[in-house]
Amino acid sequence: MGRNNAHWFALPAVALLGLFLLYPFLDVLRFSTWDWSGLSEPRAIGLENYRNILRDPDFYNSLRITLVFGIMTLVPFVILSILLALALDGQPYERPIKALLFLPGLVTLGGATVAWYTLFSPEYGALASVLPVPRWDQNPFWALVLIMLFTIWRHIGYGVLVVSARLKAIPKTLLEAAAVDGATYAQAFRYITLPLLRPAITFLAVIGTVLTLQGYTAVFLLTRGGPFGGTEVLGYYLYKTGFEVGRLGYAAALTVIILLLTLAFALAQARLLREER
Repeated sequence: MGRNNAHWFALPAVALLGLFLLYPFLDVLRFSTWDWSGLSEPRAIGLENYRNILRDPDFYNSLRITLVFGIMTLVPFVILSILLALALDGQPYERPIKALLFLPGLVTLGGATVAWYTLFSPEYGALASVLPVPRWDQNPFWALVLIMLFTIWRHIGYGVLVVSARLKAIPKTLLEAAAVDGATYAQAFRYITLPLLRPAITFLAVIGTVLTLQGYTAVFLLTRGGPFGGTEVLGYYLYKTGFEVGRLGYAAALTVIILLLTLAFALAQARLLREER
């Protein structure tokens, strides 16, 4: 079969991508040049929505909250993934524990958030009856901490699997040779294990950052952007602008800007991973 004929087999997949990805994106670009509420007649305003976003203090506040949330989440997520993968490596209970860690990611997001709200509610939560629970419903910092803990709980199993897969690819002979040469466990970890884990760490850090930029569901279900707008990440600000305020054209422009930010991080990921090779 010739190479040109083989291209025809890719045509259905390309057609589906065009239908469900490219066409909606072009529609979003078109909507972003409108002043439109979804009910009124759209009015073409060119790039005015983009200019307004760049002057919008609420946008920059949401971007700041998103970046703070990303740092708060990514650092402990990556560290915990490494520590748990190292602790479980080679243990007889490694597979059952990994399965338990991965289980929260399989639970529906709605059910998981209801369970967390019932558990951590400062007023009537099950945990509040035995331990003091910070008033995250009145303090923006503790609300962000709650979303951070929920996010890590949901995805820690995936992080452990990524690090563990890379860990098992490290030749044991390197560590054995280091031990023979008198290297301590800490020295072997610092000079052998950690450098070889760098591609996995880079992958988790960059992918996690991209997901942080695009995420809003946990915020929507747990805090609704509160208290006092303290958890209003970019994804939730986009939802509120489009579907609560009714500025769909403005929300479409926000979608394009968030997509560009995500693309920038994706390109950074590709560059970092290419350098690691």
